[in-house]
Amino acid sequence: MLIRADGTRVALPHELDDGRPVVLNFIFTTCSSMCPLISRTLEEFQRKLGRGAGRLHIMSISIDPEQDTPARLIEYAHKFHAGPEWQYYTGTVEASIAAQKAFDVYRGEKMSHTPVTLLRSAPGKPWLRIEGFVTPDELVDDYQKLLASP
Repeated sequence: MLIRADGTRVALPHELDDGRPVVLNFIFTTCSSMCPLISRTLEEFQRKLGRGAGRLHIMSISIDPEQDTPARLIEYAHKFHAGPEWQYYTGTVEASIAAQKAFDVYRGEKMSHTPVTLLRSAPGKPWLRIEGFVTPDELVDDYQKLLASP
């Protein structure tokens, strides 16, 4: 069970399968290296999609739930101009680790994490896994190709 930044308890499968395409990543708010870069990329991605971003579900799951309270995630979301389609999640340490393991991004502790962005066009469709950093334009391109594929 995860906790969305608005305080609502949610099940990860339910959040992933709400019918919208999903862009998923893992961050923590005290990260000063890759997380701000990844979040800026998503901010720009969201901006480039314009109105089309409203049909998407962007999910950022904290890998440091002990520090990342819902209030802290809301501050972080404001910093990166997250629209309503971009939601942040925290929860127990166990729930965070389970989510990380489900997407093969768990690296033992937060300072060992690597940049990974995951995209899926619809429930039941395969995930596109992007290892490392991606530019906003590359992400828009990958997203549009994913939506266009049968």
